[in-house]
Amino acid sequence: MKLKPIKTENEYDDMLDWVDKQFDKKIPANSPEGDLLQIALLLIKAYEDEHYTIPAPDPIESIRLKMAEKGYRNRDFVGKVGSKSYVSAVLNRRKPLTLEMAKFFHKELGIPASILLG
Repeated sequence: MKLKPIKTENEYDDMLDWVDKQFDKKIPANSPEGDLLQIALLLIKAYEDEHYTIPAPDPIESIRLKMAEKGYRNRDFVGKVGSKSYVSAVLNRRKPLTLEMAKFFHKELGIPASILLG
């Protein structure tokens, strides 16, 4: 395969097929073929970054998901974040998520700060 920048969806599909075949052959990474495979993967990533953007996670949905995973309820944050009604208002998007709350949820739930502050 001749490696070149991917410009169309057909070229993208062809490159993906070629990469799949190379993986099936179990090409060693430190070989000339392995170098070509790595370049192809970079070309695929560049095309995907341009054409298939992934939206940033929603901070409130991330908090709700982590709360469910860890078994927390709104009342578990009363006194740490604010009153029962304030916690509810934040999680129902009636009040904004403050920097202090973002720091708390980052520490308590392990949510990356980039998601909470995004």
